[in-house]
Amino acid sequence: MLLLATDLDGTFLGGKSVYKQRLYRLMREREDVVLIFVTGRGLETVIPLLNDPILPNPHYIICDVGATIINGLTLEAIQPLQASIEEKWPGHLKIYNKLKSIKGLQRQEVPQMRRCSFYFDADTDLEQINYISKSLDCDVLMSAEKYLDILPQGVNKGSSLTQLVKLLKISEEDVLVAGDTLNDLSLYETGYKGVVVGAAENKLIEATKDIPKVYHASKTGCGGILESIDHFDEFRSYFPKEEIEKIAATSGENQLLMVYHRLPYEMKEINGRLERIPPQSPNGIISSLLGFFSGGLTGTWIAWEEVEKKKEVLRNVYVDEKKYPNLMVSRIGLSRKEVDLFYRVFSKEAFWPTIFSFIDKASFNHSHWDHFVKINRLFAEKTAQEADQNAFVWIHDYNLWMVPGILRQLRPDLTIAFFHHTSFPPADIFNIIPWRGEIIGSLLQCDYIGFHIPRYVENFVDVVKSQMPITVTEEVNCTERFLTYSCPLGVEKMTRSITVDKRQIKLGAHPVGVNVDYIKEVHSRPETQKLIEEIRGQFGKKKVILSVERLDYVKGPLEKILAFKEFLDNYPEFHGKVELINICTPPSKGMKVYEKIQQELEQAIGKINGKYSRIGWTPIHFFFRAIPFEKLIGYYSVADIAWITPLRDGLNLVAKEYVATQGLRKEDSGVLLLSEFAGASVELMYALLTNPYDRKSLREGLLQALTMNLKDRQMRMKRLFESVNYYNIDVWGKEFLEEIESLHKVKEKTKSMSLSE
Repeated sequence: MLLLATDLDGTFLGGKSVYKQRLYRLMREREDVVLIFVTGRGLETVIPLLNDPILPNPHYIICDVGATIINGLTLEAIQPLQASIEEKWPGHLKIYNKLKSIKGLQRQEVPQMRRCSFYFDADTDLEQINYISKSLDCDVLMSAEKYLDILPQGVNKGSSLTQLVKLLKISEEDVLVAGDTLNDLSLYETGYKGVVVGAAENKLIEATKDIPKVYHASKTGCGGILESIDHFDEFRSYFPKEEIEKIAATSGENQLLMVYHRLPYEMKEINGRLERIPPQSPNGIISSLLGFFSGGLTGTWIAWEEVEKKKEVLRNVYVDEKKYPNLMVSRIGLSRKEVDLFYRVFSKEAFWPTIFSFIDKASFNHSHWDHFVKINRLFAEKTAQEADQNAFVWIHDYNLWMVPGILRQLRPDLTIAFFHHTSFPPADIFNIIPWRGEIIGSLLQCDYIGFHIPRYVENFVDVVKSQMPITVTEEVNCTERFLTYSCPLGVEKMTRSITVDKRQIKLGAHPVGVNVDYIKEVHSRPETQKLIEEIRGQFGKKKVILSVERLDYVKGPLEKILAFKEFLDNYPEFHGKVELINICTPPSKGMKVYEKIQQELEQAIGKINGKYSRIGWTPIHFFFRAIPFEKLIGYYSVADIAWITPLRDGLNLVAKEYVATQGLRKEDSGVLLLSEFAGASVELMYALLTNPYDRKSLREGLLQALTMNLKDRQMRMKRLFESVNYYNIDVWGKEFLEEIESLHKVKEKTKSMSLSE
C-alpha cells in the first residue's frame, strides 16, 4: 500500500503538466493507494477541487494547517480526532482580542476553522505574539517570512496526519509525505518517508536536510513526488523509473498550449444528456491540431464555452482521456451576449471586412473594442494560469490579436507563436483600423508569427514598417514552393526575421493542408463509391461544375452566379450540356450582415433557372445548407470542374479537397478553376487562375476549363495532387511546431549563456 499525504499549492497542484497527469492517473487507477490532502487552506476552498474532473478525489482531507480532519468522500469530521482538536481551541474572538493591538499584524481574510491566520511584517513583535499564544495554550506557526498561523497547542499538519494514520491502522512504512513550504515541516518530523519537491522554500530545505527518510527532489510539484516514488524502494513498483523516462520521451518536457476561440469538441444531446463528441468535420483544422496530442504530447487547449450563468465555474476536462491522455481543455465561460458582441458583431463588422480589404463594409465601435480587449485578456490570463514554466503557446487567428501582448507581461518565460488562418491585408488597408498600434504592438510580443503565404508575411512587415523602425535580419527566396510572378499574390522574396527594439520576431509562410489520408479512406468506402455512381447517374453525360463556399460577400457568390448567366447567354451551345452545383453553407446563427447576400443570390439563381430550365435540364442546383463531408467527397469526385472564385480568401481548403479527391480518379481528371485572389493560387501552380472581379475572365476561364483536352487535364491534376498530397495537414502542423521548438532552443541557449557570463 501507498498512502500519499500531500500539500496542495506548489506540490500536488504544481509541476509540469505531463507529471501532474501521470500522478493523477496513478491516484485514480490504483486501488491500493490512499490519497490525503494536507493543506493550509480552509475546507471551503478545498471543496471546489473535489468537483474537478481532472483531480483525483482524496480519501481524507486535513486542512486548516491540521486543525480540520474530514472524510474526503462524505465531508464528515473524523471522530474522535476532530473533537480532541476542538477541545484545545480557545476560539477566534479570544485570540483576536488579545492580538488586536500588535503592530504590523493583519488578519488573513480566508475561510478558516480552529486557527487564526495573519500576515506579519518586520515591525511585528513576534515575541509578544508567542507569549500571548502560549498563555492561550496555542502554538505559532510561521512560513515564507510573512504568514503566521495560531493553532491549538500540539496541532499541526504532522500531528493530525499521525493521529489519522494510527486510526486507519496503516503501517508507517507505507506513508509518503510531500510539501514545499515551511508550514509543511511538521510532516517531515513524523518519521515517515518524505519528499521536499523542487523549488521548495529554502527554509524548508534547510530544516529537512538532516532528517532521515527525507528525499529532496529536483523536479517541481508532481514531478518531484513521482521522482520520490522511484527513489524509495518500497514504492518503486507503483511507478518505475523506466515509465517516467518513457513519459518524458513521448510527451516532452515542454507543454503545448493551444489558444483557440473554438473548443476541440462539440456538445450534443444524447439520451437527454449533453455530452462531448469529436468535431463533426474530421478533415478540419481542429482535428489536425488534436492529432499532435494522440502520441502523448502534453497540452492544454484554451477556448471559450458558452454558459448561462456567468459565475458558473468551469473545471478543466479531458477531450478524450483514452485517445489524448495528456490533453486537457481549460474553458473560459462567456455568456451568449458576450460571445455575440465579441465574435458575431465586432470581429465580423470591424476586422473581417478589413482583413479581406472590403473597407466600405468595416464599422469601428470603441466600446466594442474595449469588450474585445477584455475577452482577449481573459484568454491571456487563463493561458498564463495553465502554462508550465517555459511552455509553448500557439495562438490562433485574428480574434485573439491582443493575447500575445497581455500574455508576455504576465509570463515572459513562455515561447509564444501566432498563426493567422485568414489573409493579412496591405498596410494602407490595415492601417484604417483605429487600434492598429495596439494590435501590432501585441503581435510583436510573439516569438514566431505564421501566415498562409509569403504575400501576407510581406504585408505584415509593411504594416510594421509603417508604424515603427525595424531591421529585416533574414530573407528567403519563394520560388521553390510558391509562384512568384504571373499572379497578384506572388512575391519573389519573403522576410523570415525582423528585429524591433532589440526583439527578434521570426516569420514564416505555412499554407494549411488537408487530411489526404482521410479523404482517401472516405473515397474508398463502398457507400461512397455507391454515392459517386448515383450522382454520376443523375447528370448523365453533362459536364458538372461544382462550387462550394460559405455564404459570405468575401467568397463572391453573387459575382459567380452573374458570370454563369453571361456564360449561358454567350455560349448557347452549352445549354443542356453543363450544370452548376452550387453548395453554399449558411453562416453562424445571428450573422444578419449576410441576410441581404442570401436574398440576392436566391433571386439571381431563380431568374437564371426560370429563363433557361427545360425538361431534363436545370442549369443551377442550389444547396443552402451544410453538406456532410462524406457526401462532399462524392461531389468532388464527379465534378468535371471545381469553380472556386472568392473575391479574397486567406487560402481555400475546398480547392485542395477537390484536388485530393480528383487525384484518386483513374479514368479521367477534372480541372481546378481558382480565383487568383485566393491564397492557394500561389501554391497550386497548375490550377487555371481567374479574376473574380471580371465577369469576362470568369466566363472565359470556365470555357477554357470545359474545352481543355484530356492530356492537359491529367497532367495538371497529377501535378496538383503531388503538391497537395505532400504538403498535407500533418506537414503543416509539423513544420509550424518545429519552428516553435527551434526558437525555444535558441532562447534557452541564449539564457544559459547570459547566466554563465
